[in-house]
Amino acid sequence: MLTSKKPIERINFSKIKKIFDLPDLIEVQKQSYADFLQQDVPADQRKLQGLEEVFREIFPITDFNETSVLEYVSYTIEKPKYSPRESIDRNTNYAAPLKIKVRLANHDINEETGEKVTLSATESSVYLCDIPLMTDRGTFVINGVERVIVSQLHRSPGIFFEDMTASKSVIEKHLYSARIIPYRGSWIDFEFDSKNTMYVRIDKKKKIYVTVLLKALGMTEQDILTTYYKTEFVEIDGDRFYKKFDPETILGQKLSMDITDGTGETLVKANHAITKAARKRLEKSEIKRFEVKISDFAESYFAEDVIDKEGEILAEANTQATEEIVDNIKSSGIKSFKLLFIDRQNYDSAIRDILFIDKVKTQEEALIEIYKKLRPGEPATDETAKIQFDNLFFNPKRYDLSRVGRLKINKRLKIDVPLDTVTLTKEDIVETVRILEYIRMGIEKIDDIDHLGHRRVRAAGEQLQNHIRIGLSRMEKTVKERM
Repeated sequence: MLTSKKPIERINFSKIKKIFDLPDLIEVQKQSYADFLQQDVPADQRKLQGLEEVFREIFPITDFNETSVLEYVSYTIEKPKYSPRESIDRNTNYAAPLKIKVRLANHDINEETGEKVTLSATESSVYLCDIPLMTDRGTFVINGVERVIVSQLHRSPGIFFEDMTASKSVIEKHLYSARIIPYRGSWIDFEFDSKNTMYVRIDKKKKIYVTVLLKALGMTEQDILTTYYKTEFVEIDGDRFYKKFDPETILGQKLSMDITDGTGETLVKANHAITKAARKRLEKSEIKRFEVKISDFAESYFAEDVIDKEGEILAEANTQATEEIVDNIKSSGIKSFKLLFIDRQNYDSAIRDILFIDKVKTQEEALIEIYKKLRPGEPATDETAKIQFDNLFFNPKRYDLSRVGRLKINKRLKIDVPLDTVTLTKEDIVETVRILEYIRMGIEKIDDIDHLGHRRVRAAGEQLQNHIRIGLSRMEKTVKERM
């Protein structure tokens, strides 16, 4: 009978040598929860993450008269009553008391000046709850039983472009869509229908024209046209019309007249498409303008209002340049006007067509139109419509892309917005419309939504942060009512 045990020798039969030790596989979970609690970090040195971020989002809480304000100061996590082993033996939770220090300030508003005068301010520490602590093994002890929170793999916040007809067996026409997914807040979908009209859906509600959304952002009809289209400059010299030479817009054009240089030499013959070689010849000749006929731009549209000296509008932006209108402009003494450049390859008429059928003209009308779609039946005023629209996408309390979402949007749309800007910007929406238009025309490509690059891991700390945010937002309503 053996009286002493010899240490078991571990024999390694592998051919590949061990280069480094096996990493701590639960380090991600433990670090996530430590960042969430920031238990050992002094209150004034805590980063804006985890519990600190949630409290900063919810507070300050003001009453309905805005005379009392409950402000957040700091929080403390006290020592747990039992150790993990004792918690298991006693069938209880391994948790520590969470207390927050808050300041209640009472204000009085001076009716003459409108200034707020602080009447009193009291600070006190309030017990909020017992918050579970993570053991060294990455587990939680709940009612004496060890449990784990599994990391989630979810669709990353950001922007995704996809083909809505990709899964259908018989495809007559590809219909493309874009979706901006925030970390928290309203989803916004951009989609084409079979008639090449682009619509927007907010929170999967009724469709509205994309131009209505752009107008709600403060863009005028003319702003939209100049944002999505290049312009051609036409000069009137007596009875003749001249186009300014622009290397970007001239490629592929067919003109009914020869293009000649100052010596009378023909650079491009009439009714011949201008190739890259022809464009090079024109650039070498340093030609400034070339003569055109009305028929060369008869199907084009005006880029801006054409107004005579007396202030009368002869042609509105986005109307077709017919011979009759152009003759009126010439006879009124106007020397130049701008046309939209639509070549069907890099710039098609989709946005212009939507503007033509869109009856909404002003920003106020656009805001009310969006309000009616989201809240049908409720009376809409300019003020309520503006507040609702701002809360949808531009209020950090209601809308949050997160730094990950902002980074992905910046990368996909090729823009440079600071990562701290976690709400949507006007530039985001403008560029989303542009990229979706490019995808339909074959210039850009759609995203693969199954690619793991479009997924991210949501660890334990982040999941608990979301649940605590929901609980505190409910508490906020109760506090407001009692104040």
